[in-house]
Parts: sequence; structure tokens; C-alpha cells
Amino acid sequence: MIDFHSHILPGVDDGSKSVEETFELLKEAKEAGFDSVISTSHYMEEYYEVNVAEREVWIKAISENLYKKNIDLKLYLGNEIYITQNIINLLETGKATSINNTNYVLFEFPLNSKPMNMYDIIYDMLEYKLIPVLAHPERYSFIQKEPELIYDLIQKGVLMQSNYGSIIGLYGEKAQLIVRKLLENDMVHFLGSDVHKKNSIYPRISQALSEMKIIIGEDKLEELTTINPSLVLENKKIDIDEPREFKLSLKEKMIVNLKR
Repeated sequence: MIDFHSHILPGVDDGSKSVEETFELLKEAKEAGFDSVISTSHYMEEYYEVNVAEREVWIKAISENLYKKNIDLKLYLGNEIYITQNIINLLETGKATSINNTNYVLFEFPLNSKPMNMYDIIYDMLEYKLIPVLAHPERYSFIQKEPELIYDLIQKGVLMQSNYGSIIGLYGEKAQLIVRKLLENDMVHFLGSDVHKKNSIYPRISQALSEMKIIIGEDKLEELTTINPSLVLENKKIDIDEPREFKLSLKEKMIVNLKR
């Protein structure tokens, strides 16, 4: 399996706090069944701005250390870029990066507000022949209340990466409900741990996999955990299943409209 979304580099964002924690996280990843981890440190202008060159040094050093320790785990460089109208410039100037220097770009929205210019920014990426991948759509409050936005974004060319933790309730009942609906309706294309600290999600990956297998089956699960991420790393096209539009039931609407 390939972990599509992680915060394992030390001291570059709100993820790993030290080199020691980084290696503990990678040990957990290996034990959870991953053979590759994509490092997607946050890039947020004026907040998290460790550039590509510095993060490449970390990836190389950590990879060499893993090799010396006979730990068979491959690391790849990426970013989780906070949506900005400067996203193309960030990529062109080497401040932020796509996934493994491919056409696939992982980006995120604000958790609690809908970006007014999100379609303009997505169109910019598509115009530059980039393939936008939205991180954890199930966690955004505006999408929880209006999940039909995901269908629309996929139709426009955006791919979706959901978190393992969402299906087991680590982000609350609303995210758990929405990720289940997305999985049921072919609206998830990749899965990621979104790991930030040790002893959090990696020890619960098997539980998340079991839950997802019940929903989508073993073949589809392999597609999301291994096949699709492999195609991304090789910068190859992914043939996605046609998403199915869905509406929330009255009970489901009550859940997502709860204030807490």
C-alpha cells in the first residue's frame, strides 16, 4: 500500500516534531502495511513555507537512513497546498511541489469556509495540465452540508483523497457519514493517513481497511490504496469510475446540520 497523505518530515509543519518521531512514524507505517509513504507537508503562505529544496534534503537523508537500517520503505516528496490564487507560481518557483514532481497536485480548502475563488483556482490548474487532488473532502463543513459539490468537482476534473481516520470516526460523525457516502458512490480515488503524530492513525489502519472493505470490496480497496497511487507516482492517467450523484436523507441532513 502507498500512503498518499502524510506529515512525517520533522519540524516543517504541524506534523512530526523531531527526527526521532519521524522514524517512529515510519516504523508504524511499515507495521500498518505500507511499503511507500508520500510526504505531503503543508504549504501555506506566510505560515508553512519550507521550500522544495529543503524538503528534498530531508527525504534523501531519511531514505538513506532507512536503507542502512534495512527498512524497506520508500519515501516520495509532495505537498498539501492550502488553496491560493498563487498556486501555479508556488509550483513554478520551487516553493511547493506536486506529488513526486508529476502533474498531480494535492491541495486543501479551509475547513470551515467555502473559498469564493475555488473554481478559478481549479481552472488555473487544469489549464496548466495539472490534475488537482482535493485532500479529505469529507472534513470540510461546507461540503458536509452540500456534498453535491464533490460530484461537480469530479466532473470538472478534480480527484478526491479521503482519510483512513474518517471512516472510523476520528474526525467526528459528520465526516464519517460523508466519507461513507463518497465511498459508496465512487467519489474517492486515493486514501491517506494524514498522520501528524505517533500512535494516532497508523495503529488503526487495519480497522479502517476492514470498514472500507465492507463498503467497497477488496478489489476497489486495492485500487484506492495501491493501484491509483502507483499510477500517480509514475505520472500516468487514472481511469476513474463514473461517480454517482447522491442526496442526503432527512436523518443524514439532521446529522450534518448539527452545530457541534
